[in-house]
Amino acid sequence: MDMHAPPQGRTSAPGSSAGRPPLALALTGVVRRYAQGQAALEILRGADLAIAQGQSVALVAPSGSGKSTLLHIAGLLEHSDAGEVFIDGAPTARLPDAERTRIRRLAIGFVYQFHHLLPEFTALENVSMPQMIRGLSRIEADKRAKELLSYLGLGARLTHRPSELSGGEQQRVAIARALANAPRLLLADEPTGNLDPKTSDHVFGAMTELVRATGVAALIATHNLDLAARMDRRVTLREGKVVELA
Repeated sequence: MDMHAPPQGRTSAPGSSAGRPPLALALTGVVRRYAQGQAALEILRGADLAIAQGQSVALVAPSGSGKSTLLHIAGLLEHSDAGEVFIDGAPTARLPDAERTRIRRLAIGFVYQFHHLLPEFTALENVSMPQMIRGLSRIEADKRAKELLSYLGLGARLTHRPSELSGGEQQRVAIARALANAPRLLLADEPTGNLDPKTSDHVFGAMTELVRATGVAALIATHNLDLAARMDRRVTLREGKVVELA
């Protein structure tokens, strides 16, 4: 299920080498601090992380440790105070906001704890719309949306609106939407946090299968150690740095 067209002319991020998959995401020396009264609260203190194309990484860390901050910086939703963020080998820290927005739209998919689907549109329309905004025709967008939704077991639910779908189905539509534009990187922040254990297990399994099928790199924040164990790597945050877990 090859849904990617490899971009041309990209430079390699630190850590890339011949014979290894290129890096979809590389954070080097990322620092992020927030003002807290007269002081500065440092959340990330020189964080480093590299994720190759086709690799899935679980980010397992307690609340307040900086998981969401790390995801926001990796997804170019937030600027770091120091360090560099490479997306598909290209440095982004000094890019203007318009270019960062363009990269987010073309190269990064997001899944949140709540699905954020547009309530007035069907499952098919919710997945087709980002592709049409990118410039695909309605026929092309619908074709890909049907493929993704069917792969996730929603082939019979294409014309249902979010209110007519279960929580697990809504989240699977959100996953399909995040992958609709064939991003190089998928970022997910507690994507099954609002679901019951059985549904969570099913949705997480479907997401990881689709990640492997499309070859996208994935960084997924989760509190569930059993779900995290299914992924290629597990990392955590300690004192503002990314630490690899066994």
